[in-house]
Amino acid sequence: MKISNRGLYALKALTHLAESYDRGLVKIHDIAREEDIPEKFLEGILVTLKNARVVSSQRGREGGYRLRRPPGEITIGEVVRVVDGPLAPFGDAAELAHRVRTEARHAGLFDLFLDVRNAASAILDHTSLLDLVARNRRLARKVARA
Repeated sequence: MKISNRGLYALKALTHLAESYDRGLVKIHDIAREEDIPEKFLEGILVTLKNARVVSSQRGREGGYRLRRPPGEITIGEVVRVVDGPLAPFGDAAELAHRVRTEARHAGLFDLFLDVRNAASAILDHTSLLDLVARNRRLARKVARA
C-alpha cells in the first residue's frame, strides 16, 4: 500500500475539516494555507471527495466545505480508497484472493500480500477522522512536554 501526495493532502484537509466540524463551513483558501497544500491541487481533491459524498460545499462569499457526516463516521480507509484506490499492492482483496487460487507457483506470495492488505485495512477501516484528530492532539501534547 502506498499513499500518494494526493491521498496525504486529502487526509490533511479532512483532518482540518474534522477539527472545524462544529464551526461549519471552511474556506478552501484557509485549508490550503493552514495545511500547506497548493490551492489548485486541493480544489481537485475536494471535488473528488465531494463526488464520493465525503464532503459537501456551498458556493458564494460565505461558502466553503464541510464534512457530510460526523468525523467519527468517516474512516481513513474510506478516504484512501476514494483518493488512491485499493489498499492492496496488486488490486483489491478479491483480485489477490483470485491470484492465490490461480497462481499455484506463487500462491504464498499473493497470500502474503493479502495478509498485508488485510492488516492495513483492519487499521485504516477502524480509524476515523475523529480518532485521527484525537491522536494528533495527544501527540502534540507529548511533543510539547518533551
